[in-house]
Amino acid sequence: MASAIKTRTTATRLLTAVAVLSGLVLSAAQAQAATSPLPAEAPAAVATALPVVNMEATVLAAQIDPRRADSTQTPGAHDSVLAVEQALQARGLLDASRVDGYFGTTTVTAYAAFQRSLGYTGLDANGLPGVTSLTALGQGRFTLTRTIGAGAKVQRDGYTVDTRTQNMLTEAERLAGIHLTLDQGSYNPGGDPTSAGTHDGGGVVDINVDGMSSTTRTAVAKALRQVGFAAWVRSPTQGNWPWHIHAAAISDTDLATQAQNQTGDYYLGFNGLANHGADDGPRIPIQTWEEYQRTH
Repeated sequence: MASAIKTRTTATRLLTAVAVLSGLVLSAAQAQAATSPLPAEAPAAVATALPVVNMEATVLAAQIDPRRADSTQTPGAHDSVLAVEQALQARGLLDASRVDGYFGTTTVTAYAAFQRSLGYTGLDANGLPGVTSLTALGQGRFTLTRTIGAGAKVQRDGYTVDTRTQNMLTEAERLAGIHLTLDQGSYNPGGDPTSAGTHDGGGVVDINVDGMSSTTRTAVAKALRQVGFAAWVRSPTQGNWPWHIHAAAISDTDLATQAQNQTGDYYLGFNGLANHGADDGPRIPIQTWEEYQRTH
């Protein structure tokens, strides 16, 4: 009996010793863990979002700003134009003093130089941003939103126009309730000297008004303006031409320089002629084709 008790006592003491030693080992491990440096974390990747350039606003500013008598900026275009100018400055094409969000003649000249650096010539290097050149300029600097383009060239009434212009004319016909026939199309350099180069590029047409009353002519000009044309009824008293309606598609990226100037003048309340007279057409809120589409 005494032997059995002694055996149990010895076993109990052994177990107790093991427990104590285990506790010491655990405490030592905990202490080591507490004092050891934590593994270094990999540095978090910092993603810097690129500025976003609104192409619609930029192209609009490139038409209006050069025609202003002061340095007033086109509403809604400042940030986008500024990003474009910063990219031009980084390429040594624009002085820092001109990086201001105003797409004036100096910025137009700088942008044309960039277009030429891409191999463009003629109308493709006239300083009006196109989606291809703007994308190239923005590499690593900005991204694009609300991109616009003239589209493919198509035939209408035996004349060449671009797809964007064709779609605009079709919608104007629907609004006016009358079929529109062209007297002159686009991409017609030197075709009519009285047009002063406005038809050299895309986006510009002359509408035949034979048989139209004065009221109908005005209604057609209004419909054209509604869908995004700078449009005026032209009379023989204004120049060496017959009655017609002259229409330039605002923000068509193929506009000749002269047509760009006309659309800029339209926004500023002028008639688009060399005399810089007051706008004599139906006054409605001015909008582009893209703005019209978003609301209809």
